[in-house]
Amino acid sequence: MEPYPTPSGSDHGDRAPPVAGVRPEILASWQRSQSLGIDRERPVLPIESDLDPDSRLVRAATPVLDRLWERFSGVPVTVALADSRANILERWGAPVGLKLMDAASLVPGANVDERFMGTSSVSMVLSTRAPFVVVGHEHFLHDLKELTCMAAPVRDPVGGTVRGAVNLSVPRALADPGMALALQDATERIGERLLELSTARERDLMRSFRRARERGGHVELELGSGELSRLGEPPPRLAPQERLILLERAVELISSTGEAFAEVPLAGSRTAILRRRELHHGDAEGAAVEVSFEDTRGAGTRGAATVTAPDGRHVPLLDRPTEAAGANATDAAANATDAGANATDAAANATDAAAQPHAAGPTDAWLLLVGEPGVGRLAAEARGRLSLLNEAGLRLGTTLDLGRTAEELAEIAVPRFADLVVVDLVDSVLAGEEPPPGRPPHDVALRRVAAWAGEDSRDTWDGGVNEPAGYPAGTPQARCLATGQPVTDSVSTAALAGHPADRVHPVDLLGEGVHSYLGAPLSARGSVLGLAGFYRRGRTRPYEQDDLTLAGELAARAAISMDNARRYRREHHASLTLQRSLLPHVLPRLTTVDLASRYLPADATAGVGGDWFDAIPLSGMRVALVVGDVPGNGLQAAATMGRLRTAVRTLAGLDLLPEEVLAHLDDLVSRTPDESADDEDPATGTTCLYAIYDPVSCRCTAARAGHPPPALLTPGGQPQLIDLPAGPPLGLGGIQPYESASVELPAGSLLTMYTDGLLKESRGYEDTDARTGQLLDSLKLAGPELEDICDRVADTLPPGGPHDDVALLLARVHALPEDRVAYWEFPSDSSVVARARALTRAQLADWGMSELDFNTGLVVSELVTNAVRYGGRGPVGLRLLRDDSLICEVSDCSNTSPRIRRAATTEEGGRGLFLVAQFTRSWGARYMPQGKTVWAEQTPQPEQAAPETDEQALLAMFDDPG
Repeated sequence: MEPYPTPSGSDHGDRAPPVAGVRPEILASWQRSQSLGIDRERPVLPIESDLDPDSRLVRAATPVLDRLWERFSGVPVTVALADSRANILERWGAPVGLKLMDAASLVPGANVDERFMGTSSVSMVLSTRAPFVVVGHEHFLHDLKELTCMAAPVRDPVGGTVRGAVNLSVPRALADPGMALALQDATERIGERLLELSTARERDLMRSFRRARERGGHVELELGSGELSRLGEPPPRLAPQERLILLERAVELISSTGEAFAEVPLAGSRTAILRRRELHHGDAEGAAVEVSFEDTRGAGTRGAATVTAPDGRHVPLLDRPTEAAGANATDAAANATDAGANATDAAANATDAAAQPHAAGPTDAWLLLVGEPGVGRLAAEARGRLSLLNEAGLRLGTTLDLGRTAEELAEIAVPRFADLVVVDLVDSVLAGEEPPPGRPPHDVALRRVAAWAGEDSRDTWDGGVNEPAGYPAGTPQARCLATGQPVTDSVSTAALAGHPADRVHPVDLLGEGVHSYLGAPLSARGSVLGLAGFYRRGRTRPYEQDDLTLAGELAARAAISMDNARRYRREHHASLTLQRSLLPHVLPRLTTVDLASRYLPADATAGVGGDWFDAIPLSGMRVALVVGDVPGNGLQAAATMGRLRTAVRTLAGLDLLPEEVLAHLDDLVSRTPDESADDEDPATGTTCLYAIYDPVSCRCTAARAGHPPPALLTPGGQPQLIDLPAGPPLGLGGIQPYESASVELPAGSLLTMYTDGLLKESRGYEDTDARTGQLLDSLKLAGPELEDICDRVADTLPPGGPHDDVALLLARVHALPEDRVAYWEFPSDSSVVARARALTRAQLADWGMSELDFNTGLVVSELVTNAVRYGGRGPVGLRLLRDDSLICEVSDCSNTSPRIRRAATTEEGGRGLFLVAQFTRSWGARYMPQGKTVWAEQTPQPEQAAPETDEQALLAMFDDPG
């Protein structure tokens, strides 16, 4: 027993609850007591006058509490026994202590619930269903502040129901932890005596039944084996499932208030007929259920004597009336009996031939079950718990969605286990993060994800779903999260009205009164993910120990499913993040090409695949359009796609021809990291389509590696596939070389590139001609908006979505106007440099770009000079392209690669390309079948003055270190 210090300055006149040294749950009880308006000086306790002084609880507890009281003789200790409704049944103590109890109205029959006397040990025990100690200043009533009161629940061993509570009160100065231990030992002994009394009653009932059966001459019951045997003949044999059905129906009959018989159809045209017989032995009342069998095909009869039931059925009299038979049915409800003395099978596995009924007559009856209605109720509840757990195993976690799993838990529990269920999860768990191990901190952020009170609440109450949920210290939810164990408590809505705790408990839905609450932590893999709260309206069905166990099991199963969903969400988010980082975030905005795209994964849930598309700006205002398809799907395919897409962008930056790009990709895939390894690259079998569009010549050059050809729609024409040479998929090179083809694209033409998922009806390749025809038909009605065209093409997919990932890239091409292109050709002679510079200056003036005159003149001089010196004997071409930037291109007949090099201090040349790189935004070279083109791009900046060029600094950068 923990010591609780008394706060300084507290006295009987205090009106505010003490704070220092008082537990949060006591403070919460104080707040409820104050809100109920209980008089702390003279509380009014209702007195129950109709108490049974000879009840089973009193008979079981009296000798035990007598000995407990005698153990503390000489100490001013008082002991009180209360029932499950907090009514005092009996008291023990010295005369002085009993007089004090009388003065405080704590007399037999007084109700000491929190609703009437505020915080007390008995009310806390019946609320939390666990032992509790209230120390002096923690009492709500002033008359009790000098006492330490300790109480413990009395549980029925069959089912764990709290039958009552025992309170031991002692002056604070004399309180000792050993008293609490002795009290708990006493309550456990009372529980054992309850079981002994129950077993004795059931044995009496069995003896009464056997005497009656002996007079009837029906059956012998072997108590040692539990088997039934008819005199001279074996009992009928039943299949295990049939036996279980009969036992369940027998439990219902024992618990029934009106039913006396039942018919259960069995296999092989047989019917089992069950009849209830009432039993009495002293004050023990119960029932026996007998079973007989008939064959509906006429092979057997029910017996000579029958009665007519209210519904018109003829029911056999299974036995002659005996003195053990009662006249009235007993009240009941169903649950588990002791299999040894109370339940006996009719038999084990049956076949049709072996299960024929015995000769007709009243002796063809076998005992199936004997028990009291209360025991039958426990059996039904136990069976209901098993059924609930079985349903939870089937229904929980059907989806990898946190919210849906929480809703499934609530829907399973209502109405069989609770009237209302709310589920709150930690915010970080909802985000897919890994929860910290152990108990969450007291200020952990929670969010309500599910609330369910049955179908009637579907459209009338939202339960605060998707809103934050917080639990102050002292609430049962806070205790549940802190301990990691299920807890139970009572909820008084009157104490919560207008209080911040309105957000703790759903007051509006519960209604007025005191209700039962059970909280169970959602724990999985050593971490607490959240909390499930179960409510029962009123106090007629308080949660018991078995309910705590069941709620803990339900919450544990739900938590595992939720943690799986959380892990899936995290992995799914990581996969999507990876793929989205590998795919283009935004397609480039180009003057000469309008672009639109779609990515449609086959697995809409996972959303990860290996298809990709790309649009890569190239030199000379050209653009490379790429579509590829990696085999398979999932994270591996996405990672492989990212590797190939990076390789394509790298090769595109080298300004290679389409067939050269595919050849390099094929070589990359064909080479495994370890040449001795047998495993092939996961990219093997990848298909790819690579096309380059030139807006100056309006030509598109494309090559494909096992990929479907693109579709082309020219202005005023019909959509058709472009005839391209078919190359092998990547990784299978060597079969044949890749080849490209060129096609004219009039301005306004629509180029459609896609992966083969658009042409599949299922996982395999069917007749793709029909699917290709649907694609071309969808392009016939193409309007000006590319996004609408994407939607129209996507509509051609099967209703259930694509069977393979689909990547779609649309490009509407435009020609570069002639007034934005200037081209000259010069002989290979050094004298043309000045003329080229003069023509460039004049063209820039005509375009209104004179601010680039100096830089462009320098670039033209250097590039033309290099072409004359190193470009061979052929002509030198100069082309200027104007767009948002200015592009200067110089062509020659040489394939030598230009490069920047460090010039020695004594060299007069070797710095030209370095100057070109310094005065332009970018530069490079691309190769043609004959010759090359060196280009440089500048961006006009008319608002800013050109910076002074520090020529010495530029030269110093290329000086030798020595």
